[in-house]
Amino acid sequence: MNFRILILCTGNSCRSQMAEGILKSLDGGLKVYSAGTRPEKRVNPYAIEVMKEIGIDISGQFPQNINEFTGNSFDFVITVCDNAKEVCPVFSGDVKNRLHIGFDDPADAKGTDEEILCVYRRVRDEIKSEFIRFYDRISGKESV
Repeated sequence: MNFRILILCTGNSCRSQMAEGILKSLDGGLKVYSAGTRPEKRVNPYAIEVMKEIGIDISGQFPQNINEFTGNSFDFVITVCDNAKEVCPVFSGDVKNRLHIGFDDPADAKGTDEEILCVYRRVRDEIKSEFIRFYDRISGKESV
């Protein structure tokens, strides 16, 4: 499959990066990108750590600004912000399908490293489950 997919959230350091890594791991033919309206300077280290636990290395990825993709066309643009206080970005380029698959922001987690990692693992597992379901739909493995 040669679908072009853009995953958006605000900081582009956790959820969208994990989703990008998961989709790329499912199908090397997918053209998957992620971006944010206010990108952080780097991918969140907790996100990198919990993704390594499931065999996906996102340490080479980096946050990008949504403006870098203006003028590009995508088969799917997927927003992943879900907190009411957050504003999910809107992409106004050439988009065939817009979807929202929301998740809690693990960057809001407080506590010890282990407590924070538990939140990241939960969100990672939710992202993995939802994006496998999404992939199964677009690849024809599951009826829509």
